Amino acid sequence: MRALTKALVGVTTAVGVAAGGLAHAGAAVAAPAPTQQRTAGTEVTPLAVVNLGLSTAQAKDWQCQLRVLGYNTGTPDGRLGTSSWKAAQRYFNDLGLKAGTPDGVVGANTVMALQRFLNMNLKENLAVDGAPGARTKAAFAKYANLLSSVC
Repeated sequence: MRALTKALVGVTTAVGVAAGGLAHAGAAVAAPAPTQQRTAGTEVTPLAVVNLGLSTAQAKDWQCQLRVLGYNTGTPDGRLGTSSWKAAQRYFNDLGLKAGTPDGVVGANTVMALQRFLNMNLKENLAVDGAPGARTKAAFAKYANLLSSVC
């Protein structure tokens, strides 16, 4: 009987150590994943579509206006991607609105140029802060609604 008790205690101890070790090892293996996710989530993708609150139809009208003014947006498809934003940045720069280097990325300089553009054309009195907030998006949509598609 004594041998059986020792065997059960030994097996119970071994199972407990193994379970504790596995639980600890599982946590150690799982820890790096959030770090990797955070890193991937902070990357900027210049090819992303950024309509800044415009519907597809409104974005297409904006692309058409830029094309009529001589700024190549690529095919007007209602998706404001790199080519569309490069065209808008060149347009804003030509107007003296300081969009920065035409790189197609919608950063703070591009948003500030858009805000200056909307203030100039709509008298919106937007804060020129580079943040594409709800008021900026609403003003951009309001401006796009004034455009008639010429594509």
